[in-house]
Amino acid sequence: MRDETDPAVKAEIRDAAVERCLPLAEHVARRFSDRGEAFDDLLQVARIGVVNAVDRFDPERGAGFLSFAVPTVMGEVRRHFRDTMWSMRVPRRAKETSLSIGKASDELVQRLGRSPRPSELADYLDLPVSEVIDGLMARSAYNAKSIDAEPDDDEGRSIRDTLGDDDERLQRVDEFVTLRPALERLPERERRILSLRFFHAMSQSEIATEVGISQMHVSRLLSRTLTALRDELSTEPEEQA
Repeated sequence: MRDETDPAVKAEIRDAAVERCLPLAEHVARRFSDRGEAFDDLLQVARIGVVNAVDRFDPERGAGFLSFAVPTVMGEVRRHFRDTMWSMRVPRRAKETSLSIGKASDELVQRLGRSPRPSELADYLDLPVSEVIDGLMARSAYNAKSIDAEPDDDEGRSIRDTLGDDDERLQRVDEFVTLRPALERLPERERRILSLRFFHAMSQSEIATEVGISQMHVSRLLSRTLTALRDELSTEPEEQA
């Protein structure tokens, strides 16, 4: 009869227990395999959980091994997701809330027939709505994606394809902000002529008809007004200094 107090025998029994529980590791790994992590990596983490369960199990507490091992292995896998699978630094509390939200969402979708609102998730998890919102925001930091990644929408567009181009008119915002006070100081007729010329793209002849003066007069007013604006804008910075 073998002496189970012998270290060599104890090591043999431990190894045999770990080996018998390896199917549990595979089962847990498959349960989490749809969350963006490679199955082989999850399997390794789950096997570590099995080893920990075997080493920590105390039969004198009366609980069955399986009821202790399952949450231990699942806890190891959850810690792996929480600590290593985030593309951005996220507070641990937000990570934990995010994982809780995932399970709660699945259950509430079945119950409600639609995606749950943050307030409904908060009621279900007995958490403040603000904490649930932090968890939802954390979920968006879970897996970063290159803007040049393969298209995954119905139109075959990558993220880069959906981004807007630089708007050349943005460069004129500062100019407009600086010019506006000077324009407001102009007489009403000169201001109107500038508006018709540069904002409505009207010719001098069309402006003359609109305003009721000659085309030559429009030309002189435009030239005089633009010179005055140019002089005013070029001297303002010096005055402010």
